Amino acid sequence: MASRAALSVVVAILSSLFLLFVVVPVVGLVSSGGARGIAALASDAELRASLLLTVVTATIATVLGVLGATPVAYLLARRAFPGRAILAALMDLPLVIPHPVAGIALLLVLGRASPIGGALYAAGLRVASSPTGIVCAMLFVSAPLYVSAAREAFARVDARYEAVARTLGDDAWRAFRRVTLPLSARGLTAAAVVMWARAVSEFGAIVILTYNPKVVSVLSYDRFTSYGLSEALPVAAVLVLFAIVPLAALRALRAGAPASR
Repeated sequence: MASRAALSVVVAILSSLFLLFVVVPVVGLVSSGGARGIAALASDAELRASLLLTVVTATIATVLGVLGATPVAYLLARRAFPGRAILAALMDLPLVIPHPVAGIALLLVLGRASPIGGALYAAGLRVASSPTGIVCAMLFVSAPLYVSAAREAFARVDARYEAVARTLGDDAWRAFRRVTLPLSARGLTAAAVVMWARAVSEFGAIVILTYNPKVVSVLSYDRFTSYGLSEALPVAAVLVLFAIVPLAALRALRAGAPASR
């Protein structure tokens, strides 16, 4: 009993230290720069433009990710095929490589000096140093999170429901649309929220591919390197406060989910 009590005390201390380590820096940042950041939204045109750019590009990246990645997630959840493990590993790869490296990889493929980037530029679509580049960087680093969560959402839907729909005359698309999609909708929505939040917070890949125009994360870094900590704090605090919105939405989705049996 004494050893169990001692273990409980150690676990409680370690857990408390961990929570403090995570919470205190965020609370300190918001308390130091939150009020100034909110006030700056009224007077700092660059911050407002940066925040709007961040919202728009993250939303576009999320929409593109949902459209493109949902079939991939469904395929990984429902089908067994040669190379499935390799495909799953490739989908996870952007999560484990440093994001500046991801930005370099994107620049190599989409920059004007590359065949693809050069062809796009000749067609009138500039990727590097443009909002398009921001969308590409956000999509690359955040879509794997959507694929992983959407795959789990599809896997939680019993495949027998689809089979029943097929026996009743539905084709594969109709069974997916009428059965699988509604049953997995909450999980897919949560996956999209996570992807959007990750896109909003991205820095490393964006700063390599598109330094200007600046999203909020890049603006915070620029203010820090140019003017010091005091000028970076309000911008960083606004980004943290803004991140609360998708987190609150995600918690609301999970709180409303039916309890598993």
